[in-house]
Amino acid sequence: MIIDAHLHCTGRESADDVLRALDDAQVDVAVLLAPFLDGDHSLDDPASLRRGNAHLARLVHGHRDRLVGFAVVDPRDGAAPRDLRDAIEGLGLSGVKIVPTGWYPDEPRVQPVFAVASELRLPVLFHSGIFIDGRSGRFCRPTFFEVMRDHPGTRVALAHVGWPWTDEAIAVALIDLIHGVPPERCRFRLDISFGPPPPYRRAVLERALQVIGAGLLQFGSDCFLPCAGSEIARRVGWVRELLDGIGVAPADRQRIWHDTAAAWLGPAIVPRERARALAEQPPPLAALAALPGGWLGTPRAMARLCC
Repeated sequence: MIIDAHLHCTGRESADDVLRALDDAQVDVAVLLAPFLDGDHSLDDPASLRRGNAHLARLVHGHRDRLVGFAVVDPRDGAAPRDLRDAIEGLGLSGVKIVPTGWYPDEPRVQPVFAVASELRLPVLFHSGIFIDGRSGRFCRPTFFEVMRDHPGTRVALAHVGWPWTDEAIAVALIDLIHGVPPERCRFRLDISFGPPPPYRRAVLERALQVIGAGLLQFGSDCFLPCAGSEIARRVGWVRELLDGIGVAPADRQRIWHDTAAAWLGPAIVPRERARALAEQPPPLAALAALPGGWLGTPRAMARLCC
């Protein structure tokens, strides 16, 4: 089985689009991130993030055995703690993606969002490392996320192995292992969606395997929907080629493809029977109310970046 733990929504995809792409790529479960990078959604516009979260809630409704929805909020916004709670408890989303842009993770003003994530025992995905669009990555160094140890209910994944600070990311993930914590209970794990450019990838993955092991590494395609399944499959192929070249054992491959992310997501993956029962219920009213007519209209060009 394969879990794609990092797949971006844009607001232009349908559930059928997503499921078809996953089937074509032979991916079993995907973590879908609410839109925040296209022309209609921005981290600087909290109202647009609420619309994006509502779109995602409608998208995953009835498919939660395969589609795990992660809200996006901007912790600088005073309403963000409430928005996160509403997204989880009202819209039925299952985790949160957070991108430090213009703020540091240890700032007091952003701790209320982390506190809500801890209270709700959420899986949290952070962008870590450089941005490829030229924005400053100085807010996203892996050690800055150690503040999440003050929020013990969270389970944290750092995207892109924190490139170019990959050794720093590996060190952050290592600490719990040093203290005897089993991988499935560690606070941090690393998403290997490709921040490192091709010349770095094998060395980065090989070192991470040597230091923290496959139990703290998880696959993410970092693709943008809607996309063909062949695009996701191509990125699966990149990882498979690396694993073959390194000579990774089957049990460790299973951890990277599935087990690490499954432990991170926990109850966010709903058993198929429960998902079918949920499909017979109407989607959350809040999700419908937040989607004005025609909102999924003419697509706009996207400014894509590594997040």
